Amino acid sequence: MVGGAILRKLEKRQAGGEDLTLVTRTSTELDLTDQTAVRSFMQSERPDQVILAAAKVGGIHANNSYPA
Repeated sequence: MVGGAILRKLEKRQAGGEDLTLVTRTSTELDLTDQTAVRSFMQSERPDQVILAAAKVGGIHANNSYPA
């Protein structure tokens, strides 16, 4: 949800002519809990900036049941 909104905003800026190269991976393409995979990805892509918006989403009930 939040990550999607950020991505749409950046894609809009890119389409508007801003010099942006967006590099994205889905959770099936890159497991952020796998340190070796993340290190390899970062070394190969060498991004200037990283926006991490990964989260476990469960809705209002889950947020109330598991606030941390």
